[in-house]
Amino acid sequence: VELKHKGVPSAGLQQLEGVDPAGEDARHIWDRALPLWELLDEEETRTVKATFGISKVSDSTLKRFGVRYLRTARTLVFPWFNPRGTGLKGLKLLGAECQGDTVLYVENTLPRPSAYHNLFGLPLIGRRDTEVVLTGRELDTLALHQATGFACLQLACLLPRGVTCLPPVLLPYLEQFKRITLWLGEPRKLNPKRCSLVRPGDQQPRPLEAFTRGMNLSKIVRSALPAGHKSIVSFRQLRDEVFGELANVEQVAGVKWARFPDLNKLLKGHRKGELTVFTGPTGSGKTTFISEYALDLCMQGVNTLWGSFEINNVRLAKIMLTQFAERRLEEQLEQFDQWADKFEDLPLYFMTFHGHQNIKAVIDTMLHAVYMYDISHVVIDNLQFMMGQEQLSVDRLAVQDYIVGAFRKFATDNGCHVTLVIHPRKEDEERELQTASIFGSAKASQEADNVLILQDRKLVTGPGKPCLQVSKNRFDGDVGVFPLEFSKVSLTFSAPSKGKARLKKVKEDNETPKKAPAGGSGASKKQ
Repeated sequence: VELKHKGVPSAGLQQLEGVDPAGEDARHIWDRALPLWELLDEEETRTVKATFGISKVSDSTLKRFGVRYLRTARTLVFPWFNPRGTGLKGLKLLGAECQGDTVLYVENTLPRPSAYHNLFGLPLIGRRDTEVVLTGRELDTLALHQATGFACLQLACLLPRGVTCLPPVLLPYLEQFKRITLWLGEPRKLNPKRCSLVRPGDQQPRPLEAFTRGMNLSKIVRSALPAGHKSIVSFRQLRDEVFGELANVEQVAGVKWARFPDLNKLLKGHRKGELTVFTGPTGSGKTTFISEYALDLCMQGVNTLWGSFEINNVRLAKIMLTQFAERRLEEQLEQFDQWADKFEDLPLYFMTFHGHQNIKAVIDTMLHAVYMYDISHVVIDNLQFMMGQEQLSVDRLAVQDYIVGAFRKFATDNGCHVTLVIHPRKEDEERELQTASIFGSAKASQEADNVLILQDRKLVTGPGKPCLQVSKNRFDGDVGVFPLEFSKVSLTFSAPSKGKARLKKVKEDNETPKKAPAGGSGASKKQ
């Protein structure tokens, strides 16, 4: 196959553009590394290629992609580029360790990327290219491009959370392509109608392995399956996901609450794609409880969007920061920056709406947040503020049913958990609430996967004792009630923990990389 691309421009390889002081190491390594196709010793070149499994990759291909070799570290050096510029933006260092018949690859990046949107192979993409193949490794890109002549990009460097979530900054660049083939994993955000997927298997291994085995890579790419949604599926298509759920019960159950272990016993966890309806008497602390309920999950990496229509965001953020620090910071202002810095790192976002809002504007904002920030939990406080923009002549119960249905559809279609706060009926607030106490028709409780009720049980001898009741649980049916302990100092309903221990745990959590969920695809989708 005659390759039509000219290759990486030498001018772009002479310097690292706009790097910080940490980039000096990358510049030094790039200057020391030798072009792999120009090593003086041919035997050394053969040995290096054999070590990395690229014996069949030609010198012309290596030259096109600008691959170099760092002798002192025995690593390949791949140049990274950015869609918004032509100069070199960083390096990927790839080492290989042979353990018997198995080769283990060790990767390092310089400088450490703050935004994962650099690409390997970018300069080889022409303006007239209408198709592109996205691979998971640089070595795969080399093999696939040489065997097919297709425009290829390597994306593993883009995806700190795996190949299921592309960063928004890359999306405009990919709009130029009419057909995108992913030889790596499941596509997200790329419009499945124009995506095809090479599914892993014995007949369709990674590009480099297929190339080494002499397989027809062009045929594999052309036979890639459409990634679009199917209206009808067979058990064969569901089989892997069913197995994943059976093999990964804990992960399928969802993210566990750290502050509410009793809630884990009943709901088992917080799952994507569900709708939770939450209610409680006026003045019982619904907003305060639900903020801690959401904060708990957010501290564990659940990207959260808050829609607080009853209280403003500054007051809500102050409540959540107090719950986060578990102390009255207004009495310890010298500690504010310490806790605020930690709190700022949480994947937490706020809608700027306040007061009565139109449901369409709210849903549009939620869709944007899911697309841009990978939001997986939306809190709406509360439903009654969604109904103020409707005409008075319209049946209010019908309006509420429509709004509940809209949130239900949003949660299902976007794999995002929605927690919806709804006030109870006024006439029910003087007695213990039930599922039927939720304001409006029965649609809210019918559509909900979970119904939580903050009970404020009145005591003859003193103040009421708060407790949380799970009155509906579609996941496995477990329901029940457990007591809560409210602290005015920390504004929490959970058992208090020692401040220093909490700060230490938060620091450790922030510094420890999150591990990808183990198991089949079904588990990762349901988590």
